[in-house]
Amino acid sequence: MRTAAVVGTGLIGTSVALALTRRGVRVHLLDADESAARTAAALGAGTVGPPTAPADIAVLAVPPGSVGEVLAKQQSNGLARSYTDVASVKTGPERDVFALADPSCYIGGHPMAGRELSGPLAASATLFEGRSWVLTPTPDTATETLNRALEVASLCAAVPVVMQSAAHDRAVALVSHTPHLVASLMAARLEHMPEDASQLAGQGVRDVTRIAGGDPRLWGDILDANATAVADVLQELAVDLTVAVSALRGLATDDADERAEGLMLVADLLGRGRKGRERVPGKHGEKPSHCTPVHVLIGDQAGELARLLATVAELGVNVEEVSIDHSPGERSGLVELLVEPASAVRMARRLTDYGWTVQRPPGHTGTPAVPTAEPAPRTGPLPAGTAGGRSRAPARG
Repeated sequence: MRTAAVVGTGLIGTSVALALTRRGVRVHLLDADESAARTAAALGAGTVGPPTAPADIAVLAVPPGSVGEVLAKQQSNGLARSYTDVASVKTGPERDVFALADPSCYIGGHPMAGRELSGPLAASATLFEGRSWVLTPTPDTATETLNRALEVASLCAAVPVVMQSAAHDRAVALVSHTPHLVASLMAARLEHMPEDASQLAGQGVRDVTRIAGGDPRLWGDILDANATAVADVLQELAVDLTVAVSALRGLATDDADERAEGLMLVADLLGRGRKGRERVPGKHGEKPSHCTPVHVLIGDQAGELARLLATVAELGVNVEEVSIDHSPGERSGLVELLVEPASAVRMARRLTDYGWTVQRPPGHTGTPAVPTAEPAPRTGPLPAGTAGGRSRAPARG
């Protein structure tokens, strides 16, 4: 692949363009909002405007309801030899393509990656690394088009997954679209929360509501395009919510039988939730239970997290996931690093040797090794070999 066109320079489109450009592909950027295309170009995502000859492939980064119309327009313009899209719903766009355009040079696509932020400034060339990239060929899709779409996913360091459009829509309703709607419903409960409650908000509510920060217009389009599948999942959830409400009401009574039944139902719901959570794969497909957490206390200074991760990299430990729990009212945070169980104890010991404060070392069952208060402020120059009040691993090379 030598040339590509990206139509739509928001978060996903610009991220695709950045990834392809980094791999040596000449990318041409088109957007109805020319300022967005210029911003993407300024970030190094490509050049603004169509190519002088048809590109090898065009990636349509437009809302699901616009895919068919945009495809027909760009096919008439001769923009590319093959076309794919990145819409998060596939059945509707596929139907529109058959009605409005030539389906032989089109294949549906959906990279399973994103952020709660939007626009080209939120884009990243590494957004798709290790993520699934769904492709939904139809019986009319040419082999050449399939191969070019597979190459796009490969150049973006994603993992291609081929499936039917209807199966895709049912799957994303369960693992993406309904979770976003539920996060929004929970976040809506917080809109008018009293000040004393906001002061108690911690990592749990941040985790549950994080994705509710997405663009409401974009998510409105997504839910509109996948309404039936999302409604089916939400209806199942509503049944469990009704059971949960009834169980909790029973726990609030003095009736021994109602309390016993309530406890049983709540335990069942929590147990099912834990089993479901264990089905969610980690970065390399393993279950979260496969990893061991290592907790490190850091100060709230610029670059402190980067220094910690640099130290971990020097130790040669692969981190599966990173999360931060900021301490309310204190200039400190607790970083959780999920790593292979075989690496956890060794990493915790080495981080301690390098001066980092490791809490609840793996295998430790007692009280935390150190208090959770903010580390003492730095005074005077740092000794050689340290940064930000934390010792650093020696640089290699």
